[in-house]
This record gives sequence, C-alpha cells and structure tokens, in this order.
Amino acid sequence: MSKFPLIVAAAILAAAPALAEVPRVVTDIAPVHSLTAQVMKGVGEPVLLVAPGQSPHSYALRPSQAKALEQAGLVVWVGHPLTPWLEKPLEALATKADKLELIEGEGTIERPYRGAADVLAEADHDHAAEHDHEVEAGHDHAAEAGHDHDHADDHAADDDGHHHDHNGPDPHAWLDPENGKVWLGLIADKLAALDPEHAEIYRANAAAGQARIDAVEQDIATEVAPMAGVPFVSYHDAFQYFELHYGLTLVGRVTASDASDPSPAHLAQLRDRLDELGVRCAFTEPQFDTRLLKAAVAGRDIPIIELDPLGRNHEAGPDLYPLLLEDVGASFATCAAILK
Repeated sequence: MSKFPLIVAAAILAAAPALAEVPRVVTDIAPVHSLTAQVMKGVGEPVLLVAPGQSPHSYALRPSQAKALEQAGLVVWVGHPLTPWLEKPLEALATKADKLELIEGEGTIERPYRGAADVLAEADHDHAAEHDHEVEAGHDHAAEAGHDHDHADDHAADDDGHHHDHNGPDPHAWLDPENGKVWLGLIADKLAALDPEHAEIYRANAAAGQARIDAVEQDIATEVAPMAGVPFVSYHDAFQYFELHYGLTLVGRVTASDASDPSPAHLAQLRDRLDELGVRCAFTEPQFDTRLLKAAVAGRDIPIIELDPLGRNHEAGPDLYPLLLEDVGASFATCAAILK
C-alpha cells in the first residue's frame, strides 16, 4: 500500500490551523455554575464544586475537585465573602487559572452585610411608619448602601460567637436577577478573551440567558406582588438581594448572612418580637438544620415554608438559575396564598 495518501493527509493536517482548546472552567456554587453553563452551551461544560444541597459557607474539597482546580484555565466564583475557605486552594492549586470574582465585577449590585440590629431597626422603622410614630433619631437609612455602623453595638445585640468580617458585601448577590444578567455578560467576556474562536457563541448564549432572566423576572414580580408589606422571618439572612429587588419585608432572622451560630440572647429577642412585628410566615432552608427557627415560632400560628437559595431540587446545568429564581418567587407566593 502506498504511503502517499498518508503523507498528503499528514501535510494537510499540519497546514491546517490548530483548533483552540476550550478553557477548563471550575465554578463554586450551583447558581454560578448554571450561569457559566449557559454561556458555554455548545462549547464545553464547567465543573461544579459545591452541590446545591450543601452550604457554601463551609466546605471541604474532595481530591477530584482539587485536581480540577489544578487543571483549570478559569475559575468563576462569587468571591471571598461567600467562600473564604476557597482562597487558599485557589492560590495553591489553581496557579495557572484566570480568576473571575463576580462580587467584584463591574456592574454588580452590592448590598452591605447586615446584622440583626440592622434588620430589627429596619423593621422598627417600617412598624413606626405604619402607625405614624416618630423614627428613632440617628437611624439613617440613606446611609445603608455604604454605611459603616458600629459593629460593637451590633454584636452586643447579636453576639454570634464568631469573628467574621462583617464590613464587606452580603455575598448572596445572585438572588438579584439584575446581577444574574450582569454576570452572564462578565462570564462571556472572560471566556471570549481566553477563547476568541468561540467568542460569538459565548456572547450569543449570554444574550439568550439575559432575555430568559428578563422574562422570569417579570413573572416573579407579578407572583410576589401580594407579599408587599407582609412581614416575615427567615432562618438565614440570605435573601436581601431578592427582598430589595421585589420590595419584600424581612423583619428578623435566626442566623446572619455568613450562617454563623446565633446567641441565646438573639433567639430570645427574635421570639419576643414575633407578635409585636406581626410576623406572618417563617422560611427555612434545606441546606441547614432549622430546628432553631421552628423553636422560635413554636406556639404561634406562623406557617413555615421552605426557601432554597441554591436550587437543590434541580439538576445542575444551564436551567438551574432561572428555575431557582422561579422557586424563590413561588415560596413567597405560597406565603401570600396561605394568608388569604
């Protein structure tokens, strides 16, 4: 058999431009994985570190995940405020990877961390306004977007027994649909820079994802409208972005944004004020043991409803993020329906 055809084929292959390798992408949590998977659809699939049923606030990497970080060309994560435990593995393992910290991304809406004192002060303000009471002097809501309140006072009322940095942003920023749209664009831009050959696909996928979020956002606004002004409590202060986007009214929580353990004094204060604040619903989360919330509302006619910020009931992938937003909206709508 002549070797000529093989030589010709080899020459053709050598002359052809080499196809760019699609970056290996690792993501931290399921909502970020979903947004990244939307952008990469038809090109590649990202790796997920923290499954939707697990809390991202504390997590131990498996050996296979450490290897994925070593091989990564890009790591997309919310950032230090959500997963401070991930910083050292990124430095030690993902040495060759670009890092996209979404909470720091241009255009991202940031909300400041709020302690129990902030939540109760906001509740007092709303409660007083309803009854034409005078708001306590010194509480400046205009400064909330970037305030630097006295954390010593905050912890006097809410001594969680932990030493966390509460000066940064609340990390649960994916629960604002506007951030979901911004992050799709940031992820597409980063991937387009790393893999120009597929840049058009990344950007087209991001645009399609943004359009889908727009549609979901409008549906949710209609669905949660009956919850306007209805006071509720949650186990974990994870939903500030969703609340503020849709005008909902949290008046208390068991544990802070970082999921640190609450003090007995804080729990007693929360329980004492449920009736005063007119709490109508309480929300649990599947990622946490929520017996403390159940104990706080025990003996009261306050329905307990599951609220999941991570999409545990959905398969990881492109559809999880919009379905997650829909589920959060449906949980609030369930509260409103019960109260009719």
